[in-house]
Amino acid sequence: MEQPASGAEPADAAGGDAEALDRPLPEGVRRRVVALVSDAFGGLTVTELPAQLRQYARFTPNRRARFAGNAMAAALESDAIFRQRIGERFAQADPELAAAVESGSPPPAADPMDVAAAAYVLRPVGWVKLVAAAGEEVQRADAERVDEENRRELERLREELAQARTTTKAETERLRTELDAARREAESAQRKLRGALSDVKRGEAALRRTAAEIETVRAEAAAQVSAAESETRRLKARLTEAESAVESSRRAAREGRSVEDMRLRLLLDTVLESAQGLRRELALPPAAAHPADLVDAVEPGRMSPKDVAARALSDMDPALLDQLLALPQAHLVVDGYNVTKTGYPTMPLEKQRLRLLGGLAMLAAQTGAEMTCVFDGAELAAPVLLAPPRGVRVLFSKPGVTADELIRQLVRAEPPGRPVVVVSTDREVADGVARAGARPVASALLLKRLSRV
Repeated sequence: MEQPASGAEPADAAGGDAEALDRPLPEGVRRRVVALVSDAFGGLTVTELPAQLRQYARFTPNRRARFAGNAMAAALESDAIFRQRIGERFAQADPELAAAVESGSPPPAADPMDVAAAAYVLRPVGWVKLVAAAGEEVQRADAERVDEENRRELERLREELAQARTTTKAETERLRTELDAARREAESAQRKLRGALSDVKRGEAALRRTAAEIETVRAEAAAQVSAAESETRRLKARLTEAESAVESSRRAAREGRSVEDMRLRLLLDTVLESAQGLRRELALPPAAAHPADLVDAVEPGRMSPKDVAARALSDMDPALLDQLLALPQAHLVVDGYNVTKTGYPTMPLEKQRLRLLGGLAMLAAQTGAEMTCVFDGAELAAPVLLAPPRGVRVLFSKPGVTADELIRQLVRAEPPGRPVVVVSTDREVADGVARAGARPVASALLLKRLSRV
């Protein structure tokens, strides 16, 4: 690019450089200046660019404006030669606007921000006034835009207010209608309630009358029972007399007293017929209960896990577990890790599980009892691939559920009366399953029993 000759810069331009802004460049004007510099940037060689801008020489105008905007604005303000070169490129791109700005009479139809950006780059005499005027114009335009937006917002709010008033009026009418309907329903409900209260009072009075009648019937029944007892005593006395008469009649028969024999036979028939009539009148059922039914004892087949404890076996005697598993339909629930960490805690978890399940499989084959072994799923680093042994159900607790909770769920799932034995040393688990009807035993007892398998 051809360098300007010394002294070629007009005196007015020198005076324009002496001018300075007394306030920051308006943001809109600054963006236009950056865009103008970015567009003219591509027409300069790398050597014509200031050192701090050479790294952006290959950028597109948009990327250049986005990433080098502050650097270009600073170079334009501090580097007069760079500003002059940008001004020349701008004059070539828009000669009419550049000439008008240089002459100090920008066209009235031009965008004030474009005029201010051109004045900032070209720096003619009075360029500060042009920039200030552009800033004021922008502020005025912004104010007008804000006023227009406020006016439109006010109109919108007025429309919304009118619509809200209409909606509120309709909603008020609807609510008033619903309120009237609710009041009518409430009055109807009150009338029904009063009627129901009257019915209740009448029912209570009828209930009191019925209770009085029941008491009367009970009193009459008691009187009848008392009369029946008196009649029974009288009949017993007559029976005694009849027996005496029978004995006398026997003596009379032996003596040939036939008339007395007939009288005694008639008396006996009368007594028997009276007793049968009294039984029919009292509607006495035949005796169904027997005294032996009232004796408290354990019948065969009704032994429970709690009854086994009464056989004086030690809580640590393996025979106790054998007796529990010998109960009909017994179910053994094992707290897996509680048993393995009691018996062989130093082994890896996988080997602990395999050893315990092997012993339970042999115990299930010997006793035929149902067996469930529960392990805590929180102890697992990954899902377990395990083939449960024959006769043993293996369960792992879900995430967020402990093995203790799973054991309590298994016990609650069993029907009342089924023998359920839970193996765990955890006192909380033992107390919980005991309240649910199961029999808790210690883990050491199962380990002793498995050592005999």
